[in-house]
Amino acid sequence: MNVERVYGQGAELVWADRKRFFGLPLSFTRYRLVKKPGSWTKVFSNVGLFSSYIDEVNVYRICDITFHQTLLGKMLNYGTVTLLSSDESKPTFVLKNIKNPYQVRDMFSNLMEEQRKLNNIRMTEFHAHDD
Repeated sequence: MNVERVYGQGAELVWADRKRFFGLPLSFTRYRLVKKPGSWTKVFSNVGLFSSYIDEVNVYRICDITFHQTLLGKMLNYGTVTLLSSDESKPTFVLKNIKNPYQVRDMFSNLMEEQRKLNNIRMTEFHAHDD
């Protein structure tokens, strides 16, 4: 895949994987993390063979990351990483059954912080207290 042709000049593919079945990438669901230096870093989900449905979210909008791994996933080193974002159109972005989920979770966690600093964005948390 020619990343610059699809995402524009200067775009770099940081990470890519496919949804897996029993550890094998036998799916038409593809995930990509693309960085355009000085501009943006986004995660894309591309679903389909003949026609495609593409979702994207800016990495700086990710608020939280959750992780799920089944027993079979532990044995075959795959799991599901869910990115919770402040994006109104896609608040829950699921990277289902991806390879090396621990490393992917850490990569997204580090990139979130880096992108927030780069874009001068501060995330504030509000907790409701029951008195």
